Amino acid sequence: MKIALVDSGIGLLPAAAALRRLRPDADLVLSNDPDGMPWGPRTPADIAEHALACARAAAAHRPDALVVACNTASVHGLERLRAELEPGLPVIGTVPAIKPAAATGGPVAIWATPATTGSPYQRALIAEFAGAARVTEVACPGLADAVERGDDTAIAAAVADAAARTPHGTAVIVLGCTHYELVEDVIRAAVAPTAAAGLTFHGSADAVAAQALRRIGDRAAVRGGGGLTVLRSGRPEALPEAAAHYREGRLIGAPVPTA
Repeated sequence: MKIALVDSGIGLLPAAAALRRLRPDADLVLSNDPDGMPWGPRTPADIAEHALACARAAAAHRPDALVVACNTASVHGLERLRAELEPGLPVIGTVPAIKPAAATGGPVAIWATPATTGSPYQRALIAEFAGAARVTEVACPGLADAVERGDDTAIAAAVADAAARTPHGTAVIVLGCTHYELVEDVIRAAVAPTAAAGLTFHGSADAVAAQALRRIGDRAAVRGGGGLTVLRSGRPEALPEAAAHYREGRLIGAPVPTA
């Protein structure tokens, strides 16, 4: 069994780690785009083009499913990827976990990139699934880029900025960018002083991994060798050093720097 994941950068690590926990034998193909990132400032059509290029590079390795492990790419490129690759290759998108978050009753804050915050796609999810829960959209400029670099100082600054704009008494935070799942602990510490007791977080990695295995179906019975292939703008390379900054990266095989 082989599963491919696509993202602009290391935002695919949480979903890859979730797959590794569920199926240690699965062969993973990680396809990202260091030459074209960040995707967020690009036009929707350009985001779709870059996501499609990463998906085509991954599809050449004949995976059983492809995960678009990026909220922004799912918003702007999922339909194009499915139109080109399905039904031969199941394509699984990443959706902010608004429905389960709102089911708790809220209040809910959705932390997302500026490109996703306020988008018609996210607003439609809120309208459809939020119900009576009070939902606040919190844009997090610079956070995904800081996570990508493994820059703790920049991460702390971006998180502090977003935390200051998160309403007091927030009970649930939806991590609407896959990069943010890598720094959930940092976010929790920043919002804890003003959040409701028992603050909970909702990411997408576990749900996306489970959905990928469901879409594979009977082919999931075929065991892989637990291999890892990394494609960076289509080139076979190693994971970037920043991946080892996070436990998810180390879980899937990011080399820990010796110096």
